[in-house]
Amino acid sequence: MIDALTSAPPLLLGLVALAVFAVAVIAIRIAIKLAVRVGIVAAVVLAALYAVGQLELLPGV
Repeated sequence: MIDALTSAPPLLLGLVALAVFAVAVIAIRIAIKLAVRVGIVAAVVLAALYAVGQLELLPGV
């Protein structure tokens, strides 16, 4: 497996590296968007619990 990678032409190795980088960037962007959405939902739920006075439902609060 390693021999196949090291014996490939440099142009092909560069394209593979570029593709790996592009996939990593897209995955990180999706993860950040998902984390922001989860954070917004959590903030709305906490605000709703606070508004109705039910924060004692949460352990440690």
